[in-house]
Amino acid sequence: MKFVDVKNDVAFRKIFGNENKKVILISFLNAVLGLEGLDRVKDVTLLNPFQLPRIAGEKSSIIDVKATDEKGATFIVEMQVAEPAGFDKRVLYYTSKDYAGQINIGEEYPKLRPVYFIGVLDFKYFAGKNYLSSHLIVDEETGDCVFKDLNFRFIELPKFNKKVHELDNIIDKWTFFIKNADELDVMPDNVDDEGLKEAYEEAAQHNWSREAYDAYIYAGIREQDEKGRLELAEFRAEERKQNTLILAMNAKGISLRMIAEITGLDEDKVLRIIQNH
Repeated sequence: MKFVDVKNDVAFRKIFGNENKKVILISFLNAVLGLEGLDRVKDVTLLNPFQLPRIAGEKSSIIDVKATDEKGATFIVEMQVAEPAGFDKRVLYYTSKDYAGQINIGEEYPKLRPVYFIGVLDFKYFAGKNYLSSHLIVDEETGDCVFKDLNFRFIELPKFNKKVHELDNIIDKWTFFIKNADELDVMPDNVDDEGLKEAYEEAAQHNWSREAYDAYIYAGIREQDEKGRLELAEFRAEERKQNTLILAMNAKGISLRMIAEITGLDEDKVLRIIQNH
């Protein structure tokens, strides 16, 4: 049995945004948010259920999955394979927009319900070592959380390195699934959660239609192209920074040999940079 790459845009939305398998999203939300007992999410209404892109590889929306539960709370779930510019501001924008959009002008504020943003990141973003982090609005002095309606959770996949036999809890098992499903041949023996079992079944390639699998392949190509574009942009930015340094050192009369030693470039390349500017 082969599984798709859950980090793929189409795969992620197909698995977690499936109206016929809402148990998947419910289990994931309860795991990430650590909800127990009466606080657990029992049912969800998908606000943007999965649909195949009209054009192969088209991304239907920035937000991968959005849902509300029976208590009126909103859940925004995103998969990010590369860090976009202004990521922090975009997270705040979408969360605040959904919070404010619950009521119209003149309606009473007590009608507002919590909004949870859950970001699954295929890159490191925060300084902490834990792969799962929680972010709230708190008092800087006391740490008390009075403004409780905006909640942020992030899973940083590069920080998760546990093997199958090391998975201690349900959030470990969910993170392992998202990060490693495409490298597995069978479902792990320690999967005992109904929602996670359904997720593995949805991720199995033999359960995908030809049309859905084609969209999945095109989405993967597009994501690789986007990663390449970002890497090229970063390379060119570093190149411009290095060239600026070389020109500044040259203007101060520093020798080619010394500039080459400082930058790690050979003297011929340093000379070409100077001559071309």
